[in-house]
Amino acid sequence: MKNIPACLLTCAALMMTSTTMRPEAADAGTRFRALADQYFSDVMFRFGPTNATAAGFHQYDSKLEDYSRAGLDADIAALKEFEWKFDDFPEAGLDESTKADLAIMRSQVRSNLLELETVRPWQKNPDTYSSGISNSAFVLMERDFAPADERLRSLIAREKQMPAVFTQARANLEDPPRIYTEIALEQLPGIIDFFRHDVVEAFKAAKDPATIAEFQKTNAQVIAALEGYERWLKTDLLPKSNGDFRIGADTFRKKLLYDDMVDTPLDRLLQIGYDDLHRNQAEFKRIAKEIDPNKTPKEVLAELDALHPAPDQLMQSFHNTFTGLIAFINAKKIITIPSTVEPTLEETPPFMRATTQASMDTPGPYEKHSTTAYFNVTLPEKDWTATRTDEYMAAFNRGTIVSTSVHEAYPGHYVQFLWVNHGNLSAVRKLTGSSTNIEGWAHYCEQMMLDEGYNQPGVAAKDERESQLIRLGQLQDALLRDARFVVGIRMHTQTMSLEQAEDFFVNEGYQSRPIAEVETKRGTADPTYLYYTLGKLEIMKLRSDLQSKEGTSFSLEKFHDAFMRQGGAPIRIVRKALLGDDSPTL
Repeated sequence: MKNIPACLLTCAALMMTSTTMRPEAADAGTRFRALADQYFSDVMFRFGPTNATAAGFHQYDSKLEDYSRAGLDADIAALKEFEWKFDDFPEAGLDESTKADLAIMRSQVRSNLLELETVRPWQKNPDTYSSGISNSAFVLMERDFAPADERLRSLIAREKQMPAVFTQARANLEDPPRIYTEIALEQLPGIIDFFRHDVVEAFKAAKDPATIAEFQKTNAQVIAALEGYERWLKTDLLPKSNGDFRIGADTFRKKLLYDDMVDTPLDRLLQIGYDDLHRNQAEFKRIAKEIDPNKTPKEVLAELDALHPAPDQLMQSFHNTFTGLIAFINAKKIITIPSTVEPTLEETPPFMRATTQASMDTPGPYEKHSTTAYFNVTLPEKDWTATRTDEYMAAFNRGTIVSTSVHEAYPGHYVQFLWVNHGNLSAVRKLTGSSTNIEGWAHYCEQMMLDEGYNQPGVAAKDERESQLIRLGQLQDALLRDARFVVGIRMHTQTMSLEQAEDFFVNEGYQSRPIAEVETKRGTADPTYLYYTLGKLEIMKLRSDLQSKEGTSFSLEKFHDAFMRQGGAPIRIVRKALLGDDSPTL
């Protein structure tokens, strides 16, 4: 038997005793699982068929999201029905893990209702539609879960429904924030090229002439619809885009509560963000002074920023980190890696490039036929000036390449994915996830790996100077997340402007201007992107508290493995499972 924490063994024993002594417990658990499955099929996948395809449920592959008001109203009505069903479901007879799943489902439903009824991206964000249909095509083309002709027929079925999406967009969009319309316009040329070139290339293995001919027709119609939408956004909607992107303090609090079970008051959260920012700035300055006492921290950062690969070597630079990371994790017993298969590096899809530099795209938990995971990297655009390209590539310096590989792959998101696919998790834990858990874990790993010695000479670095530069890169990434923490709260609940947010990323987060622009844009539509630092701090406190409780028996590998066994549950739930109490997460 592997090293399983005593608390998990106790829980397992209690579960077995409960099932043996009280048959009604099994009945209650079975009824809850049936209700959760009904929610996934009748709401999550019925109204989000793209999510179903991504999760590995291919009976939805020919369907497309209904963006009409009637479709949106039906979605809201279904969510409210399940809100009542989950609220009314009795907790008596459920084991602790299933009680936690019930709490997750209650939050999940309320989160979706808040998004549809209050945040209302379908009314405020033009990119919802153009990037939405792009993703619906992408999930059919990125993995060979079925023969090319079969997947192409599903794409044709979806493409036939896509032009109507832009009719629905014109009816739904009302006084959007200007920044949202600008982002949509920024992404549309890449999206049009995506359908014109990438989608066609992805299905070149298709053989049936009739299917190919029909695809050429539907794909041309989608391209024409996108071009028409682009013209409409420029000439009609942009001049009318005077709305406010801010969601306000009340919605911000609810979003944190429903998405991540975080109820910390906003003023305290903001102080937590500033405190972490100042700690990381002080550490950055300390290390920069050790590197060169005659330079300012910004001058040392400029030296670090210059240590980046050429754009055409960026993918290989990330891949080169994998072997060393895996060897270090295994040697130091950081965490169990359930598979020796590595992720595949590829360029970020066009509809994601305006707001992300790197990401991990893993197959769904129920995908059985194509299990490749993709490490996406956003390369500079070919039409950028040399100066802009160099400024952008500064974000991929020697240190941040290491921390990004840790975050996205080992032992970050990719290892999380491996645990989900190889673990014995409930459908609730497989199909839902809290950002403070998922992104918090990956961000926590960036610091944890260096704290455990990965950046030392002879491991990831050639000498002490390079070791210090790697730590500066990790701190720069931490400052980026700290800046998100502060900017998200201040932009959406106070009066911070877009220009002030960009300046904050540059001056306080130590980021280049192009990165600051990308991060500010993202924050307008991703208000609670403080979940990186927030989750990291919650995990660090959980580890410290568990270490105090277990004393000399504490094992880092045992803790990390136990954390993974909880899936993507909010840290509040993970904390109760591992510590056995409801003590504060922060």
